Amino acid sequence: MRRIGLFGGSFDPVHLGHLLVADAAREELELGRVFFIPAARSPFKPDNEPAPDELRAAMLRLALAGRTHCEVDEQEFHRGGLSYTVDTIRDYAKRFPGSELFWLIGADNVAKLPEWHRSAELAQLAQFVAIPRPGEAAVSFPAPFRGRMLTGIPFGVSSSLIRARVKAGLPIDQLVPAAVTETIRNNQLYL
Repeated sequence: MRRIGLFGGSFDPVHLGHLLVADAAREELELGRVFFIPAARSPFKPDNEPAPDELRAAMLRLALAGRTHCEVDEQEFHRGGLSYTVDTIRDYAKRFPGSELFWLIGADNVAKLPEWHRSAELAQLAQFVAIPRPGEAAVSFPAPFRGRMLTGIPFGVSSSLIRARVKAGLPIDQLVPAAVTETIRNNQLYL
């Protein structure tokens, strides 16, 4: 695996937009593998209380079933506490020496990269790939970060939209894989 995609986030819940992004990144960047890395706790959302780790991981595994180029990595759950991207990327650099690492990031977060924990080191460890939302303009990466925009299919859905729809009793069947919908219903998540 010479080119590896790292897709971090809360995945609370994982949705079809996440899967489309992984596919577009794999094709555009010629990635051998895409790792989905759910965060234990985002340093930028300290008051956010996500669904339990084991359920977010289960939904990811269900959503990725049959996608042989994708894998769930629960290392941030196992570390616990705040999830710092630099710790995760360091782990990949150690596990896959000589590989090119690409961190997938929402385009709306690119301007905040200099605020990330150990940002100078982070900028040296990986290239960043911005995921645009429909209608968003191209973004510039702040120095010293290296990056590019993903040109694949932008999909106007977010995990917060899905949580709000569940809470309002609205359908989500066309936004998440069927097995994820079932997991949300069976565990009464986001009510």
